[in-house]
Amino acid sequence: MDDIKLAKVENVRMIDRYNTKNPTVGTLYLTATHLIFVEPDSNKETWILHMHIASIEKLPLSTTGSPLLIRCKTFLSVTFVVPKDSECHDVYTSLIKLFQPVSINKLYCFNYQPAKDDFPKNAGWDFFKLEAEFKHMLVPNENWTLCSMNEKYELCDTYPRQIYVPKEATTLMLISSSRFRSKGRLPALTYLHNNKASICRCSQPLSGFSARCLEDEQMLEAIRKTNPNNDYMFVVDTRPRINAMANRAAGKGYENEAFYENIKFHFLGIENIHVQRASLQKVLEACEQKSPTMSTFLNALESSGWLKHIRSILDTSSFIANAVDKGVSVVVHCSDGWDRTAQVCSLAQLMLNPYYRTIKGFQALIEKDWLAFGHKFSERCGHIQTDAREVSPIFTQFLDCTWQLMSQRSESFEFNERFLLILHDHVHSCQFGTFVGNCEKDRLDLKLAERTFSLWGYMSNHLNEYINPLYKPNVDESIKANLAPQCIKFWRGMYSRFESGIHPREPLGDLLLDSKEHCNSLEDHVQHLTKRIASFKNYISKSAKKLQDATTTTTTKVSKEPTTNEINDNKYNYDKKLSELSAADDDHPLKASNMSFANLSLNAEQTSPQALTEEISSVALDWKSMRNVTTCSCSTPFDQFSKKTHCWRCGEIFCERCIDKNVALPGHDSGKAVPVCRGCFRQMQKQSP
Repeated sequence: MDDIKLAKVENVRMIDRYNTKNPTVGTLYLTATHLIFVEPDSNKETWILHMHIASIEKLPLSTTGSPLLIRCKTFLSVTFVVPKDSECHDVYTSLIKLFQPVSINKLYCFNYQPAKDDFPKNAGWDFFKLEAEFKHMLVPNENWTLCSMNEKYELCDTYPRQIYVPKEATTLMLISSSRFRSKGRLPALTYLHNNKASICRCSQPLSGFSARCLEDEQMLEAIRKTNPNNDYMFVVDTRPRINAMANRAAGKGYENEAFYENIKFHFLGIENIHVQRASLQKVLEACEQKSPTMSTFLNALESSGWLKHIRSILDTSSFIANAVDKGVSVVVHCSDGWDRTAQVCSLAQLMLNPYYRTIKGFQALIEKDWLAFGHKFSERCGHIQTDAREVSPIFTQFLDCTWQLMSQRSESFEFNERFLLILHDHVHSCQFGTFVGNCEKDRLDLKLAERTFSLWGYMSNHLNEYINPLYKPNVDESIKANLAPQCIKFWRGMYSRFESGIHPREPLGDLLLDSKEHCNSLEDHVQHLTKRIASFKNYISKSAKKLQDATTTTTTKVSKEPTTNEINDNKYNYDKKLSELSAADDDHPLKASNMSFANLSLNAEQTSPQALTEEISSVALDWKSMRNVTTCSCSTPFDQFSKKTHCWRCGEIFCERCIDKNVALPGHDSGKAVPVCRGCFRQMQKQSP
């Protein structure tokens, strides 16, 4: 590749802040997509995807070489000391060109090819349909209808093609409201609760100090009327009041209660994208302290304001969820309605509806409130070279808030922390086309569904890794966040996950999930064996009855003969009767040629003894303990963020690269595809007819 000036550098030292005195020496490889550091002694590899790099800094020369500091969007921070300054410069200039492409068409997703037969290109793109999601909420109905005016993105180019509005909203109301709202983002339905209270989202009105729009006022009144249970509704401006006032001076602003009837207006104080970006930068500085003490770390975390911002987002989301739960509709906006609005609308739904706390529901929530309603992923995540002031950790904060809720109510969520981390990393990786672009129209114009793979397709192959073993479905309809300051935690698993000195060997969640999977495997195997034994019993019972009937018939015939011919030898008599039986009934199951356990199979199918043995031995009864397993059989060392996975067939532990196959085991009743290692997979392929 033209951008790569130097593909391989030897005798490079890798330094992290827990190992400054004994740095690791190895070889640095630069490929078209990754920076790879290989430690020859331990066989450990550190892979850094170019798209994950947030910044590259060439530090002053030292006595041992030229240091290159790389900070990643995954919160990995690593320094490579290259022996020669010229080599360091070549690596630096190559990475500068590679980590942030100029054109969106140069992103990784347009060249990425998964392992052969991993999953097809179309997998995942059809998992979500906006119409189906609203149908799930029983929309359209007598109050809400589908608006077709945005079919070609003429009403609002950052909204989805299908938007749902009050049935009594006229064409004039929709057009005028769109023109009166920033970026044309008119009020539209995003969630309808089962009590008819709704959440609608939009952008700020272009009201200035005195401008008004009658049609926009009518639009909000139409939204209020869709909920017959209440004679007022809330309009929530997620910004601090002072920010909204500043926007007002620029001709934008917020709704005037004197013009909008039957509304109660609230400012709820979430800071803007620039404050959030600066806050996260301070969090990273706190985490990168060379030798932190309790006071220096806690002071740095406090001064970052990060946890205060997380609490503010949860507070606003809780206000919306509580209002809807009590039957009051809410209209939500911030400035343009694609950052803070996306955060609080989706979190409120997460609190209100248990469906969104499942894996499938959470993916649907992201598709609806983040992708369809136009959160600017490419700009906020810095996918390509753009204005650095547009980059902000808005989606990271949403995942953080979700994790806070999971920490407080773990039994209410089907997914685990790993699920959130995978989502976070792939939003930034651009390995899949799912999060590329700034709105639905961008993704259609780029033909991402045809040209790239979907993250949902990839994740559907790894669902067993994302299950929360403590999940109890249908326990609570709605959940509430505990906003007490001591309940808002620093998410060590996200921001400090690459710090090798602070993590347990095996995360508790992984151990619980592993135990649950082992139990599931054994229960599935027991189910299969139980059915086999039942079929054997049934078969033997029928055969015994046939034998008894046939023996009775034969005995009757024999009894007519003179008793003097009877020989007092049990074996002789048994063999004689069996031979008579054989002659009398050619198809009898107890004939010598047929008498074997191979016949005793489910569905009366012919099964060889070898197949029966394979069924029984195909399921590992004992799984190797995770404790003290430091390396995979391929010599890859396990560290604190490696996923250890058991092969369900042999029970041994492998790294993710060695256990990339899922097949159904003959000894499982469910026929469900489960993880197996490459060795077991090859063995099963040989045994298959």
